Amino acid sequence: MFSRLREDIQAVYARDPAARNWWEVLTCYPGMHAIWWHRWVSNRLWRWGFKWLGRLMSHAGRFMTGIEIHPGATIGRRFFIDHGMGIVIGETAEIGDDCTLYHGVTLGGVSWNKGKRHPTLGDGVTVGAGAKILGPFLVGAGAKIGSNSVVVKEVPAGATVVGIPARIVEGLEQGVVGQAFSAYAVTTNENDPLNAILKTIAGRSDQSEAQLVAMAKKLEELESRLAAQESPFPQRKTGSD
Repeated sequence: MFSRLREDIQAVYARDPAARNWWEVLTCYPGMHAIWWHRWVSNRLWRWGFKWLGRLMSHAGRFMTGIEIHPGATIGRRFFIDHGMGIVIGETAEIGDDCTLYHGVTLGGVSWNKGKRHPTLGDGVTVGAGAKILGPFLVGAGAKIGSNSVVVKEVPAGATVVGIPARIVEGLEQGVVGQAFSAYAVTTNENDPLNAILKTIAGRSDQSEAQLVAMAKKLEELESRLAAQESPFPQRKTGSD
């Protein structure tokens, strides 16, 4: 137990520059409290077969921390929840080792059927604030989910996804991972393929508009010239001579 406590506290030091000492982490980090409560109380009761009591203890943990973790969820080692308010982790969610979740994250399901309904996070996954991962698919090891993204399909290992619905902006084939990731706000990296498409459409629209304006001006000039000139054709006479 104490070795796991030390491990969790070291994980906070490694990922949160605001952490100053072990006593502050032990007493002032609701993410840690939620994980410990889940690990040693609600999940343990759930695995022992005390389902209702496990749910009740999970509800108590939610009341104390603002973080809702179903007692049936599977959570790995060195899991870090930063801030934590509003996080929801579903019953069949599985979280690997060394994962990080920011506040407002949902690991939810999209089906009312029993069985696997919630996502699986591989080792080292980071999920930005407000992101929603919905469905029974895998988010590969080392992947990064940008803030406020909505992920509805599998994410390859090492990829960075942003947007609604989430799209891959960087992957292993590029050799650089994480430049577009932002835990809290919209990324300043404009490498998003949708952004590129929208910029291309906007640029072509501007070009088309400029061409239409130029054509309209030429037509006006032509009409003015025709109006100023006398007709080169003689007028037809009417009646008999």
